[in-house]
Parts: sequence; structure tokens; C-alpha cells
Amino acid sequence: MPTTVLGGGFSAMSRTVAIAGAGSIGVAFAVLFASAGFSVRVWDALPEAFDRARDDLSDRLALLNEHGLISEPVDDVSQRVSFHEILFDALRGAELVQECVPERLDIKREVFQQLGAYSETYAVLASSSSAIVSSEFASATPARERVLIAHPGNPPYLIPVIELVPSEYTARETVERATEIYHAAGLKPVLVRKEIEGFLFNRLQGAVLREAYCLVRDGVASVEDIDEVMRSGLGRRWSVIGPFETVDLNTRGGIESHAAKMGPAYERMGSSRGQADPWTPDLIQVVTAQRRSILPLDEWASRVRWRDEALMRLKTHFEDVPEVRRPAPKVPFRL
Repeated sequence: MPTTVLGGGFSAMSRTVAIAGAGSIGVAFAVLFASAGFSVRVWDALPEAFDRARDDLSDRLALLNEHGLISEPVDDVSQRVSFHEILFDALRGAELVQECVPERLDIKREVFQQLGAYSETYAVLASSSSAIVSSEFASATPARERVLIAHPGNPPYLIPVIELVPSEYTARETVERATEIYHAAGLKPVLVRKEIEGFLFNRLQGAVLREAYCLVRDGVASVEDIDEVMRSGLGRRWSVIGPFETVDLNTRGGIESHAAKMGPAYERMGSSRGQADPWTPDLIQVVTAQRRSILPLDEWASRVRWRDEALMRLKTHFEDVPEVRRPAPKVPFRL
């Protein structure tokens, strides 16, 4: 498979971002933006966090370099990252401020009050919040029109999706500027059109986790077997295509045909967990229309072939990766 190399985004060389919070996700964003050519200024309320952050930054850059994922010397990338005890110094000239403080509403309100007061008037103020919607803390700053959620996959230098979740206060221009900045850093922004706890990433992840816990609780499968189904089954396929495209390509006639065949079974499965969410005809029509706008049915067969070839390349990749030896699970087998 072709290798994606971080860096090379040298058009970003004169651009500056600030990161509020020197924890693991803050360091991960520093790796991402510095590798893409941005100048990065990291601030934290606890300056003693900087030593660990510097070590983590060096470690992650060295690992990326070891795997051929950086296109320039590591020292050149790391020199783009600076650490600042004074928030105002970190914010000066930054077109984006990526907030990476703990997932606590009181802390986010306090930090965004300061970000709104001391950042450049054009700066996008983006929160890495995993579940808290921005309307709950954007009201703490008069710059609320510049605030939105930008929730990454972790780590963002390896998982390129980032969810952009505006609130009722967020200006359209803020969303557009955030989209451009994240694109320039090599990410794939996804717009979440309504504020909802957990956004897309964690709601989808949460749905799988809830069912996984239930399957263990009910004695259906072990933790390791469920993980294996994800590693070697759903996860591998979903790394190439998502759940809607998966069922669209799994059934001749596309997603509408799949819903007709499998919808009742999925409804029963959901009802058994107390989730009465049937796929109504109107909903199926909406989903079908969106899929057909992406892939007309007369192109279905060629896309199936593309999927198979993509999975073949992935299979070849996994065969080249040494498998991690896992101890046999000590779980009694019972029927």
C-alpha cells in the first residue's frame, strides 16, 4: 500500500496555531500541525507539564520517522513547537487555538473566557471536547461566534477525521475557516449539523461498546472473541468503507434492498436491547437517496470490485505485520 507521509505542507510554514493544554491530546495536535509546517505554540496552566510534553513530542516524532511518515528531519519539525507559560504569548498571531484541557465544563468555561479575551480577533477557538457541546461553555466569552467543537480521532496525526460541531452562536465564517485550516494540516473535517452529546465518533463507538458489554454480560462471547470480530472482521472492512457503504455493496440492488431484507432483523435486535428505532420507509428513502447520489446503481459492480481490491491490499499489509502474541484468555467456556 502507498505510504502517507506527514509534512510536505510547506505552504503552512508561515501559519501559526496555539494549543491550550500540554497533555497527550495537546502533544498529538502539536505533532500533527508541526509536521504539516505550522508554527505551534503550546500553553498549559501547569508549566511543570512541559518537560513530559517535550519528551512525548520527541518520542512520537521519532516513531513516525522510524516508519517513514515524516518527510523532513525530525529536528526541523520539533523546532516549530515552542512552549509558553504566558497564555498571551502563545496566542499572539495564532489563527487557530486548539483547546485540549480536561473534559470538565468548569475548566472549559474558564479557559474559553481567557481565549476570547486574549486571542486574535480572527482566531478560530476550537475545543477538543469528546462529548460536551460548545454552547455550554461558549457563552463564557464574548467571542462566542468564533467557538466550535473540533473533536479529533486519537491520535490525530494517525487518524485523520476531525468532527466540526458548531453551536447556535458559531458564525458560518468560523466553520469555513476551521475547515480550511484542518484541511491544510492533512485532516478530513466532517460537519456535525446539530449539537448532540458525543457527536458522531463517540456515539457510533458507544453503540458498539454498549452491545459488546451486553454480549459479555449475557455470556454470548468473551472479550477477546469480540475484539477479534472487530479486528479481523468489521474493523478491517470499516477501515475501507463505512457502515452505510458496507451494506450498500453487500446486497445486489443496494442499500434499499438490504433494508428490505435485513431491516426487520435489525429492528428485533434493537428491540431486544430496549431500542425501538425501526428503519421507517421515509428514513430508508433519505438514506437511499444519499447513497445513490454518491454511487449510481449502474456503478455498483465496479465499486464492489474496488472494495475487494482494497481489502486485498489490506490483507497483504496485515500479512507483513508481525502478529502480537496474545495470552490465551482464562475465561471458562460455557454453553
